Parts: sequence; C-alpha cells; structure tokens
Amino acid sequence: MDSFETACELLPAPLRRRIETFSGRQPEEIRLRLHRPPALVLKGRELELAGDRLSENELTQVLERATGASLHSAMPAMVNGYISYQGLRIGLCGSAIMNQGRLAGFRDFSSLAIRLPRECRGICGGFIDRLTQNRLENTLIVSPPGLGKTTLLRELIRVLADSGTRVAVLDERNELSASSGGKQHFDLGRCSDVLVGIPKETGASMLLRGMNPQVIAMDEISAGEDRLVVERIIGCGVSILASAHGRDRHDMLRRPMYRDLFAMGAFSNIITISRDGENRRYSLERLE
Repeated sequence: MDSFETACELLPAPLRRRIETFSGRQPEEIRLRLHRPPALVLKGRELELAGDRLSENELTQVLERATGASLHSAMPAMVNGYISYQGLRIGLCGSAIMNQGRLAGFRDFSSLAIRLPRECRGICGGFIDRLTQNRLENTLIVSPPGLGKTTLLRELIRVLADSGTRVAVLDERNELSASSGGKQHFDLGRCSDVLVGIPKETGASMLLRGMNPQVIAMDEISAGEDRLVVERIIGCGVSILASAHGRDRHDMLRRPMYRDLFAMGAFSNIITISRDGENRRYSLERLE
C-alpha cells in the first residue's frame, strides 16, 4: 500500500501538486490547518510549505472525499477524534457538537492530521528471536504517539505469521491491515486472520471461539474494558501482542490499568520505541 498516494487522492488538485513534490522524502503526516499553509511531518519535525493558505472549502473537500461525500453519516465515528480511510487515520479538530452532555460530532473543522502508515520490514530483526524462543510470550509495545507503534506491531504480526504461527488480528480501526473489499493492503503474513471494524471485547470473543489462534494481536489498549479483554485472552492460553501509548515501563506504572496488568503478570516483555535524533530506537525489556 502506498499511503502517501492514497492520502494525495483526497486532496484538491492544487494542494495535491504541492504535496506530491515531497513523495521521495517519506513524510510521516500531512497537516492541514484552516488559514495556514499545509505542513508535512518529516523525521519527526514539522515543515510548513510555502504558498497559499488553506481555505474552509479545501478542508471540507478532503473530508467529503474521505467519508464518501457523507460527512453526516461519519459523525458517529468522529466522536473518537478521527476517521479512518483505507488504512489512514485522519485526526480532526473543530467545534464540538454536544448532545445531552455527550460529544455527538464536529462542525467548523479547523485542523486535519493525516497519518501515513507504511511497512518497515526488518525493524524487529534485533529482538524477534528473543521473543519467540519457544512461543511468543505476551508482549506490549509502548511509545508516545507518532513513533511507530502500529508499524512495529504490523511487522511483528507479519514475521510471526510467515513463520507458521496462527495470528488473529483484531483490527478495530482498520489501520493494521487497511482492508478493502476483502483485500488486505498491508502484508500481515501467510498465517494471519484479520477481523476488521469491531470493538476489542466483542472481537476477541469471536476470534477465541472461531479461529483457534495461537496469538491475538491488537493495537492501542487503553480503555478500562481493554483490561478485561487482555485477561480473557491470556486466560484461554493464547498469547497476546498489543500496543499502548506511553514513554516507558515507569510511565505505564503510573496508570492503574497498566499497573494492574503488570502486577498480574499479563505481559512478559515490553518493547519501547524512542527517537534518537532522526532515527528510532527499539528496546526490549523482560518483565519479571
């Protein structure tokens, strides 16, 4: 999947031509702000492009294309702060629409952040053997937003599934597989089975009952109910591979949900991702 090309298809023609000149530099994000020039995130740094400022009409065009010309029907998904489009996550800012004290959607959009996922083969080569000496031990990938948790998770899934391990992928936001029309645009390996667009609690039960997995993989465990999902998976003798937002183990221990999971021994390994200049550093720590 060429996520940059997919993202450019959402842009109005004049804006697309400005952005496409940066294709060889592998942007990580496209940032669109009302009444500001467009910007790209390159190696962790934001670069504002020269030229015209973005109009309200241009922002609306991007959203109309991303939602199939149906912004209204996409409103329920927007309460999470983003919409998904063919494997892209498009973050949203604007004026909130409240209904009986609950967020019901947005209007007057002011910012869009289009993340550009990609495959990075080989990034787990330094530690994959340590994770899988007998079978995959329960592993949590941790990093702040934008450092590549999903990219590493995707590559670990592919390597495990290509080695013959049955990996059931719970792809709640369709970012791991970028599935469309039954086709997975990201390679998740020959022994992977992918369930897309369903909450973790329901999806985990379906996979455990129906797919006989050896590993269940999921992105971004964060809510309180996710703890119950993790407990159920490991209670069935299935390994878990998951990711979460955080800086490191010490940061995670400050939060009750992760502190409880670590205390019960839910995870044997934690992989942290940090930035070393323009490069990413992957550190594997064994949890006792």
